Amino acid sequence: MRKLLFMILALGFLVSCNSGAKKYASFADFPVYNGDDLELTYSPESSKFRVWSPAVQEVKLLLFDSGSEGSAYEMLDMKRSKSGTWTAKVKGDLKGKFYTFQVKIEDQWLEETPGMWVKATGINGKRAAIIDFTETNPEGWENDKHVLPENVTDAIIYEVHMRDFSISPTSGIKNKGKYLQFTEKGTKNKAGQATGIDHLKELGITHVHLLPSYDYASIDESTLHENNYNWGYDPQNYNVPEGSYSTDPANPISRIKEFKQMVQSLHSEGIGVIMDVVYNHTYVGENSHLNLLVPGYFYRFNEDRTWSNASGCGNETASDREMMRKFIVESVVYWATEYHIDGFRFDLMGIHDIETMNAIRAALDKVDPRIIIYGEGWSAGASPLGEENRAVKKNVSQLNGIAVFSDDIRDVLKGNWTNEYPGFVAGRDSLENAVKFAVAAATEFPGVTNENLVHTDKPYATSPTQIINYASCHDDMCLVDKLRSRKPAGATEAEIQKFNKLAQTVVFTAQGVPFIFAGEEVYRDKKGVNNTYISPDSINQINWDNKTVYNDIFTYYQGLIALRKSHPAFRMTSLDMMKKHLKFVELGVPNVVAFTLSDNANGDSWKDILVIYNGNRKNVSVELPEGEWNVVIHDGKASPATPLFTVQNPKFVVGASSASIMFK
Repeated sequence: MRKLLFMILALGFLVSCNSGAKKYASFADFPVYNGDDLELTYSPESSKFRVWSPAVQEVKLLLFDSGSEGSAYEMLDMKRSKSGTWTAKVKGDLKGKFYTFQVKIEDQWLEETPGMWVKATGINGKRAAIIDFTETNPEGWENDKHVLPENVTDAIIYEVHMRDFSISPTSGIKNKGKYLQFTEKGTKNKAGQATGIDHLKELGITHVHLLPSYDYASIDESTLHENNYNWGYDPQNYNVPEGSYSTDPANPISRIKEFKQMVQSLHSEGIGVIMDVVYNHTYVGENSHLNLLVPGYFYRFNEDRTWSNASGCGNETASDREMMRKFIVESVVYWATEYHIDGFRFDLMGIHDIETMNAIRAALDKVDPRIIIYGEGWSAGASPLGEENRAVKKNVSQLNGIAVFSDDIRDVLKGNWTNEYPGFVAGRDSLENAVKFAVAAATEFPGVTNENLVHTDKPYATSPTQIINYASCHDDMCLVDKLRSRKPAGATEAEIQKFNKLAQTVVFTAQGVPFIFAGEEVYRDKKGVNNTYISPDSINQINWDNKTVYNDIFTYYQGLIALRKSHPAFRMTSLDMMKKHLKFVELGVPNVVAFTLSDNANGDSWKDILVIYNGNRKNVSVELPEGEWNVVIHDGKASPATPLFTVQNPKFVVGASSASIMFK
C-alpha cells in the first residue's frame, strides 16, 4: 500500500475517468458531506449504510455473523451518492450482525475496515457491530446528569489509568482493571482504609481524568489472561470503548454498557468524568481505519511525500481538513451526549489547528458550556502546519474556553523532564520569579518579570481559566521518583516527603486548575521508571497499603483539597479579579515566595489570606504583615477547618521545604 499511497499523493487524484473514480486536483477539492448519517443508521426494519470515500472506484459492504471469525455471508456493491459518499440499504433486522467496508482504488482492493464513525465493534475492533443502543443503557441512565463545575477553576482533576487504580491485590476490588471497578462500594485495603471510588470521595477530587478508554490497538482483547499493559495512546476506533476494560470484549454491548455504568456510578458520587482523547495520530498510518477509506486525506505529509510526524508516533492527522474536522467535532459531541462525558483532555493538542479546537468548543457549548476542555499545548515534532495556526500554548488566548497544561509550573517545582537539575521544592536557587509566574497562571502580572522562566520567555495566558497546574502526570517519572532522582546531596526520605507536600501546595494554591496523578496522594512510585507506557502492573499499579504507611501524606493532600474547595480566593476566574486581590509580598529571604489574597477575594469568607512557600532546606524567619493570623497549613500539617494555632508576633518561622498558609 505504501507504493499505492505515494502514487495517489503524487498524482493529486487526477485519476482517469475510465477507472470509474471521480477526479480531484487535490484534497482541498474533495466534497464535504454535511449529513449526520455516516456510517450506519439502524432500525429493526432496515440498516442503511453510507460511507465517505470520494476518489475510489468501488466500495463493497461485507456482512458477517461473527465479530472475529468466518467469512462474509454477503457482499454488496455500494452505490455512488452525493458529496463523495456511497450507500447501501439492507432490509430486515440485522441486529447482532457485523460489517466492514472495502474500497477499490487504482484497480486495487484495500484491506477491510469497520469505518471511522463506527460506534460498536466485535473483539479487537476489526468488524463493526450492529446493535440497538437502547440495550446499552443501564437502569436509570435517563436520569444520569453531567457533573460540571460552575467555573473551570472549581475543578480538581485526578488522572488515572484503569489498571493502575485497581489491579493490585491491595485494592480489595473485584473488577480489577475494568470499568466496573468504579461501581464497587465499600472496598478497602488490608488496614480497612477506603480504596476505589470511596477513596476518591474521601480525597475530595471533583473529576477523574481517564487515560485513553476508547478502543486502542495495542492490547489483544482475546488474551487478557496475559495481563498486557498499555497506556492506550494508539487509537484504533475513536467512538468505541476499549474492550479490554470490559468483562466480555467479544460482546459489543458489554463494553458500552459497562462504560456507562462507570460514568453513572461516578456521577452518583458527584464526580465528573474527563476523557483523554488522542485525535492527533492513529496507531498505524497506512492501514488505519481512516486511511483504508480515503488514502492520504486524513493525514499530513511533508513536501517529499513522507508522513509528517509531529506526534512522534509515525503520523499526524490533518485536523484542518474539513472532513477530519467534522469527524473530531462529531466524535467529541458523541461522547458528551451518548456517554455523558464531562470533559476532554486533548493529547498533543498543539498538533490540531486553532479553528478545529474552537469548533469543538462551540459544538460542546450547545450541549453544556461548562464541559471542560484542556490539552497539551505542544507537539512532539515539527508539523507542516505552521505553529501560528496550531493550538500550542502560546496561542491559548486564541482558544475559546480551552486550557493548556503549564509545563512551567511542573518543571519549576520538581526539575526539568531531562533530569538535569532539581526544582524549587528541593532547594534550587533563583526560581522565585518562575514560581510567582506559576502562581499568577502564566499571565502578565504585577510583581512578576520575564526573568528565569522555565519553558517560555513571556506570559502566554490572559486568564487563570486557561491554565492546568500540575507537578506530575502519567508521562515521565511520577512525583516521588522524580524527587528521589534529583534529590540534593544528603537529602533524606523525610525531606523528599516534604518536597512532595510543598510541590502540591503550590499546585493547589496557584491560580488556575489543579491536576494530580492518581496515587500521588498515597506516595506512589513507579520504581524509578520514567516511561511506563508498556511497563508491567508491578511497575504501574498503586499499592493501596501505602495509604496506611503514608497516611500523613494522604491527609495533607486531603487538607489541600478541602482548603481549595472551601475558599474561592484560590479559584479566581479572571485576570482582573486576580489583579484586584492577589499581591506578591517581598519577605527579604532568598528562595521564599509569598503573596496575599485580600479583601474577601472572589467572595471568600476569609478577609485576608497569606501564603508563604519556603524552598530552602532549612527553617526561615520572616516578618508577617500586621495583625492576628490564624494558621491553617504549617510545616507539613493541614487543618483548613480549624486553625492549627494563632500568631500575632510579626516574627514567624516557616519550616524547611514547606508552606505556611494563614488568614485573618
